[in-house]
Amino acid sequence: MTKYNVIGLMSGTSMDGVDIAYCEFLFENEKWHYAIKVAKTIPYDQNWMVRLSQLHQQPIHLFPKTDAFYGRYLGKITRQFIDEHNLKVDFVSSHGHTIFHQPENGFTAQIGCGAGISAECGLPVINNFRVMDVVLGGQGAPLVPIGDQFLFNDYDACLNLGGFSNISFKNSQKAFDISPCNMAFNLLANELNLPFDEDGNIAASGSINDVFLNALNDIDFYKKNNAKSLGIEWFNQSFLPVLNQFNNETIANKMATINLHIAQQIAKVINSENIDNVLVTGGGTYNKLLIKNLKALTKTQIIILDNLTINYKEALIFAFLGVLRIRNEINILKSVTGAVSNSIGGALHGNFSRLIGKLKD
Repeated sequence: MTKYNVIGLMSGTSMDGVDIAYCEFLFENEKWHYAIKVAKTIPYDQNWMVRLSQLHQQPIHLFPKTDAFYGRYLGKITRQFIDEHNLKVDFVSSHGHTIFHQPENGFTAQIGCGAGISAECGLPVINNFRVMDVVLGGQGAPLVPIGDQFLFNDYDACLNLGGFSNISFKNSQKAFDISPCNMAFNLLANELNLPFDEDGNIAASGSINDVFLNALNDIDFYKKNNAKSLGIEWFNQSFLPVLNQFNNETIANKMATINLHIAQQIAKVINSENIDNVLVTGGGTYNKLLIKNLKALTKTQIIILDNLTINYKEALIFAFLGVLRIRNEINILKSVTGAVSNSIGGALHGNFSRLIGKLKD
């Protein structure tokens, strides 16, 4: 039996904050087992919210500066988390925060300097998981399916409702981004000085604008069938222009229409596969109207587990990607990213020598 104690760090496009999850992984009898032992979300203060959301359009020298500062910030909150809970940790596995994602142009960038994290928390660190796949011609996303395959294979599909919605299917080994999700909801909620649409209540108070709904469903991305991923660039260039055409509509009606649009796009994907159930996680799981719409549009059983799994599944899986990385095992699948080959992604920072005994048997 081999055991790894890993901290996974995740910051998503919904900008809720940094998810920190202390995870235990056991490899026993040729099977992986996991447990999220303790986890929390550190909300961003206003300075970080502005800095991260605006960095993609700031002067170039601010990119490496923010990468360095953000890495040290991640390291500090990780050390505080470890001390608070008196944890024994093998290493830290960090997704970072995506600033640029343009695989069609051959690059992706997640900030959070791994050396800075390591220096501040005093532990070895793995980060930059997406870059290798993009270099190999892939989308650099989604990376979660390898975790779904090993940790959540009791379910026919796994759907994540984060800043974007994405899904992976067990039998067909397909996985891809579907649509925007919390990124769109939060943008509209912010116009009402709210951080998000709690329980989907704003959307539930609105009415559907059929012209708006049809315009959203006609966006070109939804017609693609190959490996595909979404980023803030797509949101700004393809989704926002459609949204801005309906500025005279009420926030509630726009929210209601977008909610149904997202549910329709997800249901279309789910209904295209012969599956009995789908595990749903991510912050959008708490949007009662979105879940209601999904249940109405598909006959597939919607499965929702405990709050730790809902909130921290992505942090858990990025911790697991780090485990596969130090074992020199494939952690990125070409079948879902479109790369020319499977790969082992992740850059190592710090001293991993004491983990040698835990490397692949």
